Amino acid sequence: MLFIFGLLLLLIPTHTCVEMFCRFNQTDPCYASLGHKLYLQMVTDARDQRLELYKIIGYTKHGVLSVNNTHYQGYHYESNRFEFIFKNGTLIINSVIRSDSGTYRLELYDSTGTETYTNNLQVNVEVSLPPAPIGSVEVSINCSSSGEKRVSCSSEGDQLIFSWTLNGQELEDGNNTIHLDEETSGSITCTAKNSVSHGQYTTRVNRCAVERSVSVVFVVVWSLEMMLLLTLLGGFHIYIKYCRTHTSGRKQEEEIAL
Repeated sequence: MLFIFGLLLLLIPTHTCVEMFCRFNQTDPCYASLGHKLYLQMVTDARDQRLELYKIIGYTKHGVLSVNNTHYQGYHYESNRFEFIFKNGTLIINSVIRSDSGTYRLELYDSTGTETYTNNLQVNVEVSLPPAPIGSVEVSINCSSSGEKRVSCSSEGDQLIFSWTLNGQELEDGNNTIHLDEETSGSITCTAKNSVSHGQYTTRVNRCAVERSVSVVFVVVWSLEMMLLLTLLGGFHIYIKYCRTHTSGRKQEEEIAL
């Protein structure tokens, strides 16, 4: 009996609800999964606020949600799919459908009716599950014996795209590992992103310690070689002078003897 019950549990399909979180102040599009739940945060606290949420279709604004202090009115969403939380200003869309895709426009007004904020957010509904969000981004720097630097970037998540900036300038290399020559230094930033989220890490790139030690050794060896060369030249000069003086003295002695 227990075996049959366990087999029935395995045969019963299980569905895990994927909850996606987006904010209207984000720069990247918002991605949601078909049939799952989407959280759209508009403000940090909707109490004592007046806000209007529209969906842009063509050149026309279609009302989605109207909030005035502690009262709200929904227009196009069915009641069983639509929730609004005042304490964190979040619209919850249960069981996302394809028609939820589109551009949404948020407008905020003060007590006098003056518009204080407006922003658009693109919502994309995907059939498949979205990739895992970006985890913490880490950057490691390794120096070779020649002084070249190997800079690597890593992060948790799926379908990662990497980009780099050095001293505020974008680098063409889009791989997770880049190579910098021995003269390169400054502030380097790695950004990892996918369709769900993004993260970045900034660190300092300096001249490698290996490179400095090699330079010091080179200078010391060069200095010793120069000192040895000057010593040999000085010794050779003294030897030549001695030989000339000795030869001249012998000639004088021979002339006196004659």
